[in-house]
Amino acid sequence: MRTITKTAVLASITAAAGAVGMTLSAPSAQAAPQICPALPGQTSTMADCSASSGPTGLTLAITDNGGTAAATGDNYSGPAAIAVGPDASVTMTGVRPGLAIGIAGPGATVVVDGRNGPTCSGGLAFAGDFQTLQGCVSQ
Repeated sequence: MRTITKTAVLASITAAAGAVGMTLSAPSAQAAPQICPALPGQTSTMADCSASSGPTGLTLAITDNGGTAAATGDNYSGPAAIAVGPDASVTMTGVRPGLAIGIAGPGATVVVDGRNGPTCSGGLAFAGDFQTLQGCVSQ
């Protein structure tokens, strides 16, 4: 009998969210997207993205075409931040068990702190947070 651990499920879903974000982003004439994944206990940093995971966290940050993304997580959380376009910004914090995703388009800002409901502002943005069972959308 096979047992699936919570970390394995988080890893699979976070990777899938990253793949969806990559396929939905428009092609860019600039440099390739920056991808910052962090497995438990790791940190990954590039010019416009950063991801940091505690011993039981799993995080992912992806940027393209001028966006900035940051994700930090622990306590069996799995936040994923995707920022696509000029002035797009996503800041994700995982503090409770559960997944969270934030996607921001040009000029949009998404903030998920894991304690309060997510906030979306500016341009096209979406966030869903299973830590608080709340989400947001802006257009």
